Amino acid sequence: MKPGIDTPGVGSGLVIERDGKVLLYKRVKPPEAGHWSIVGGKVDHMEPAAAAAKREAEEETGLTIGDVRFLCISEQIIPADGQHWLSLIYVADDIKGEPSLTEPDKLSDMGWFDLEAPPHPLSLFAQDAFRHLRQHRS
Repeated sequence: MKPGIDTPGVGSGLVIERDGKVLLYKRVKPPEAGHWSIVGGKVDHMEPAAAAAKREAEEETGLTIGDVRFLCISEQIIPADGQHWLSLIYVADDIKGEPSLTEPDKLSDMGWFDLEAPPHPLSLFAQDAFRHLRQHRS
């Protein structure tokens, strides 16, 4: 059985912040290919979700990630891709290095974006994260 396709999958994501901006990458593959998103991926069996978010972020960005803190849970039901995910989203501003495109087969572009002016289209995952970040700041 494939997580996210045959049964709901468990994922985790990380909002990476620096100087009031959020790091987003453009997805190459489904779900939501062509959408801008925070970094993240599948939680491995017996892996804490926070550790998965940090691991995925380091693999996908080349950054060194320090402490992460929980932000929200996001549920993505994506009929167009036949996928269903429950994702725990975390936030980190304790980062070292400069981001790069370390997985060009998965991510095609990247940039730092203002929370109030994100690029389009924005993934469901990132929309939920942005909504929760705005709520925490108002």
